[in-house]
Amino acid sequence: MKHLIMSILAALGLGTGSCAQNEHITSVDAAQFEAAISADSVQLIDVRTPGEYAEGHIANAVNIDVKQPDFASKAAGTLDKDRPAYVYCRSGQRSMKAARMLAKQGFEVVNLNGGIMEWMNAGKPVNQ
Repeated sequence: MKHLIMSILAALGLGTGSCAQNEHITSVDAAQFEAAISADSVQLIDVRTPGEYAEGHIANAVNIDVKQPDFASKAAGTLDKDRPAYVYCRSGQRSMKAARMLAKQGFEVVNLNGGIMEWMNAGKPVNQ
């Protein structure tokens, strides 16, 4: 299953932005992120605060605040390691922190470069 998902990501061109520090993290732009999250096999995680999430988020995103000390344990208890985790925040910095934490737990992670700001600048929809 893992190889199938990685093959799909490679076919979509999502494998080209791998983070040098961790082979389990890929960073992509808004168009690539949107194409990938339409698949049922992905988990979409908004790592911003609940207040930021309430102001607008990508459809079907689960909110797990990376600033909370229990982020890693919440993620481990909520997410499925057999499915890729797609993460985003406001600008991409917090989501990269979350991506590193998730990758250490064994997740394959895709980070949205530029966060939800990049997403909205690209004209992508946001739920409120």
